[in-house]
Amino acid sequence: MTINNPMLLDWQFQTFDTLTNEAVYQLLRLRNEVFIVEQKCCFQDLDNKDQQCHHLLGYREGKLVAVSRIVPAGLSYIYPSIGRIAVAREARGIGAGVELLNVSIEKLEMLYGKSMIRIGAQLYLKRFYESFGFRQSGDIYLEDEIEHIEMTRAFDAV
Repeated sequence: MTINNPMLLDWQFQTFDTLTNEAVYQLLRLRNEVFIVEQKCCFQDLDNKDQQCHHLLGYREGKLVAVSRIVPAGLSYIYPSIGRIAVAREARGIGAGVELLNVSIEKLEMLYGKSMIRIGAQLYLKRFYESFGFRQSGDIYLEDEIEHIEMTRAFDAV
């Protein structure tokens, strides 16, 4: 799924080392709000992968409302991956999630070329990810009491 509208969000794309202290704080705060508070997942978000990833941060009117991390091949999966995808509640329903995934795929391909992309997706978002060319590539599994599936996007998808 691609959007042809002007960008809703202002994007920053950085390595962990170049993020400011404030950006790291806001990124972790947003992930905490979405995954731990809203979804009630008790999990170790700080998994020692952030330092090896690129981070995409989407701002709306100066506030961080969307994040993802681009994970190199071999760190989570054999293929490059997009992970820790989160959109603040106030930015949902306006296309911020679509824009976040489009920009994430674009940045991953900028870094690693056209490649297979693997994600671990919450099952209820399966149709959303399918609209970007991802296909289920594994069985349903429980992670933090939420059903997940592995999904893969071929380099020539959509």
